[in-house]
Amino acid sequence: MADQSPSRRDLLKIASTAAGAAAGVGASAAARHAEAAEQRARARSRPAREPLTALTAHEADLLDRIAELLVPSDANGPGATEAMAVRYIDRALAGALADQRDAYRMGLEALERYARQTRGGPFLQLPETKQISLLIDVESGTATGANVGFTGSSAQFFGLVRGHVMQGTFGDPYYGGNEGFAGWDLLGYPGVRTTVTPTEQKLLSPPTRVRRSAYDSPMFNKAIVDTKPAGSDRDAD
Repeated sequence: MADQSPSRRDLLKIASTAAGAAAGVGASAAARHAEAAEQRARARSRPAREPLTALTAHEADLLDRIAELLVPSDANGPGATEAMAVRYIDRALAGALADQRDAYRMGLEALERYARQTRGGPFLQLPETKQISLLIDVESGTATGANVGFTGSSAQFFGLVRGHVMQGTFGDPYYGGNEGFAGWDLLGYPGVRTTVTPTEQKLLSPPTRVRRSAYDSPMFNKAIVDTKPAGSDRDAD
């Protein structure tokens, strides 16, 4: 018989319901499904981590787990971990996003304090259902408490991390994420192309997949970050 347990993406959709259940069959079933799904996902081969440039090893581990929960591996294909989303974040924090390095440091420290205060242990040592319920708190802005220390609100930190995980999973692989085009495959995106055949234009057959970065084509320029203040290059009055 085929495995009828929900995928980990399905679990994320019902996470708020499971997190709110104090006891009962529903909560127990959700916990069993989560444990089984976690075991299946962790059985996948993971790409080796490269030397870090901005993050500490513990910060990278935390982000990798958060990324895994946001875009998990399941029957639909590899997720953010296999796409090396955290490699993208690490490289970006050492370069174009260097001004957000402190936001990551303080946010991850606050997340760990909140995990210890409200879930009884470090985030990485919690069972998956507690990790998900904690992230729901962070996303909703309710991760507060004595000396937790999120700057602004926990929701701002969640939005920051989620946005960068999505960029690292689905963006151009030139920037360090979307390893093996895992993110594009997950979306069914055929890749960057400069020409489209007549057959493809008529949608008579699936488009041919292009497995290369946009920057492999001379018509695309690599993004350059302008660090000058807005308006600084305007003529003076």
